[in-house]
Amino acid sequence: MKLKSLLIIPALVGTYAARAQEAVPSPLEFSGSVDTYYKYDFAQRGDNISTSFANDHNSVSIGMLDLALKKKTGKASFVGELSFGPRGQSQSIPDAANNGSSFHIQNLYVNYDFTDKFSMTAGYMGTFIGYEVISPVGNFNYSTSYLFTNGPFQNAGIKGTYKFTDKISLMAGLFNDWNVYKATRGVSSVGGQLTVSPLEGWTAYLNVLSGADPNGYGTIEDLTTAYQINPKFKLGLNAANYDANNNAGGYAGVALYPQYSVTDAIAVGLRGEYFKTKDVGNVTGTSYTGVTLTANLKSGGLTFIPEVRLDHNGDKPFVDKGGVSVPNAGQFSVAAVYAF
Repeated sequence: MKLKSLLIIPALVGTYAARAQEAVPSPLEFSGSVDTYYKYDFAQRGDNISTSFANDHNSVSIGMLDLALKKKTGKASFVGELSFGPRGQSQSIPDAANNGSSFHIQNLYVNYDFTDKFSMTAGYMGTFIGYEVISPVGNFNYSTSYLFTNGPFQNAGIKGTYKFTDKISLMAGLFNDWNVYKATRGVSSVGGQLTVSPLEGWTAYLNVLSGADPNGYGTIEDLTTAYQINPKFKLGLNAANYDANNNAGGYAGVALYPQYSVTDAIAVGLRGEYFKTKDVGNVTGTSYTGVTLTANLKSGGLTFIPEVRLDHNGDKPFVDKGGVSVPNAGQFSVAAVYAF
């Protein structure tokens, strides 16, 4: 009996030590960014090109201050991210401005790794749809695409991700309607993402989201992929199709992102985009083409982003200096983005 007790004590101590070791939390990670910009619209109209952010003409203006926290304890983790300023607040989600808040929640979710292969996440998350994101740190271009502006920014919900291999994983989830802190029509959307990495440096995401959106109900299919072909050349692609229910319109488009690193501190890139809104009843859709030439000049955590953008639409939605409808619009901007 005494021998059994002596044998049990080390076993219990060892089990407790193993559990204690497993539960040791990781350090609290803190990161974020600050950005400011100057833009000159060639027609001297800040909103001539109707995509997201950087809307001020001939002004040194602010983007946002972004603050993010992350921590993991054992199998559980969380991410919390707040932004202050127009890019991350009123220009991202109407709720932030309408409720009089001085900030916007970019991410606020918890995650649990049930196994090495399966995890679940619940909360308010940056969308899994599309190539570009709200934070300028995540984009090469400072201005944003028509595809980004017309797609979801955030999705609140619950999702599960299963990793089949190092090269293939699948996510499926239930979500609220787009870009709101709480559902206005209940948990009304289903979505999924198939991730495939066929080659080193190449990852593709096939996404689908169907259900409530800001204008009603619809379904969006999206392909996002990037291939680091060699250390200097990277090629990205975003293609999407959105159909609103009851023939209420939608859009389709494709954007190509070639980027070339001249040195470790200097890179140049091009975004070429075609975007078309679909017909709604007797109203015919319209199409945009855009070419954006961007450079990234890095020094430590600071990136200078000079950019020239030229957009075209044969239906003349743009205006010139005299207020006359024209098919072309252009702008020059320079941004400074500091990441920490």
